[in-house]
Amino acid sequence: MRFERLVIDSGDHTLAVDIHPRLTVLTGLGQFERDAIATEVIGALSSSRPGVHLELQSDGGTRFAVFRPEGAAPRVVDIDNRLDVTSSFTGEDGRIDLLAKAGLDTHKARRLMYVGSQRLTESVEGDQLILQLASVDQAELWSTAERLQAAERDLEREADALGSSADDADAIARIEESHQQFEEAVTQAESVRKINFLVAGIAALFSIPAAQILGLAGIAMLAIIAAAAVMVSMVYWRRAEAAGRAEAEALEAAGAHSYLGFHLQRVNGLLGSDAQRRRLLQVAEAQRDATARWTALAGNVSMDWAIEHRGAIVAASATGRDLAPHDAEIAGEELTAAKHALQQQFAAVRCVGPGMENFPLLLDEPFTDLEPNVVAPLLETILEQSAHQQVLLLTDSADIAAWARLEAMTGALEVVEPAPATL
Repeated sequence: MRFERLVIDSGDHTLAVDIHPRLTVLTGLGQFERDAIATEVIGALSSSRPGVHLELQSDGGTRFAVFRPEGAAPRVVDIDNRLDVTSSFTGEDGRIDLLAKAGLDTHKARRLMYVGSQRLTESVEGDQLILQLASVDQAELWSTAERLQAAERDLEREADALGSSADDADAIARIEESHQQFEEAVTQAESVRKINFLVAGIAALFSIPAAQILGLAGIAMLAIIAAAAVMVSMVYWRRAEAAGRAEAEALEAAGAHSYLGFHLQRVNGLLGSDAQRRRLLQVAEAQRDATARWTALAGNVSMDWAIEHRGAIVAASATGRDLAPHDAEIAGEELTAAKHALQQQFAAVRCVGPGMENFPLLLDEPFTDLEPNVVAPLLETILEQSAHQQVLLLTDSADIAAWARLEAMTGALEVVEPAPATL
């Protein structure tokens, strides 16, 4: 399949991206934004991402539009024949899930379609990483991996139940930080209000004795104290109200001017209540703790990669192999190894599932850990491969963006800088 157009709705704003049939380079994106776009692209193929609409062409040449409106039933339309073909894509659970038809879930799809710098490094330095993990206590390594797997499943299950995604956890954490500031303002206002009403009450209580002792001057002084206390209470309460308005307005304004703000606003809208948001955050915190324990043992090697190579790691541990110079030579020169790794990733997304469908490949700043002099040849490799396989390259690199703008003049690719538009 090839994507043609991706549309994401969030409140009064929308983001529409026309996708080149070969290579689309999305520029000016930090890591958070790149993660968010990858989540939306993969979510567009799953069953639990409302507000994302996708136009695509199957390998057979049929063009489909997948509509997932907020608060309404999703639909699939055959564009050229103007037919509603929703029933053909509806599973036994009544949901539209293009990934399920290919035998995938969102976790497997992300592992298949998404390649970041860590993934490419793992492919290039595979032998070294196997020996690195072989030197770790194997019982502790694999029990830690199993706990991380369980934590990720819990997070995916909770996110799916809420109509969100496990990858939304970072966005939700940012939203919660803003909401926490509002709650602190409310708590402070309530505390000040109670103290000041107490002061006002005491002032009123002593007004009669003060009048008898000090006369009108005493009454005036206590009246001023009481009025000041009430005024301070009102000031703090208005600050709390202003913080609440600022929280909502900040999300709305940010959503109109940047993809980061747009995504935060969108994720906030996917969750119906503070309770849902906090429940997902609690599960996400457990997943982060499990990830931290894994990283302490395995370093920068991903758990998925380790499990895929478990047999080789266990075997290397059993034979007691040491790191030696010839192990590094097995991978060959960095450029050759990186090209081979990229070709493997392209091959992995071809002929997926029972229908042998091609899937687009998402490359997220894949060259960060490689030497700068190998980047240009690897970009040419991607451009060549995109003639047979659609690619979305997400980057914040000025050099890659400059290369892409030059190549775009030939029509071989398109450069996009995502920005929401107001409807």
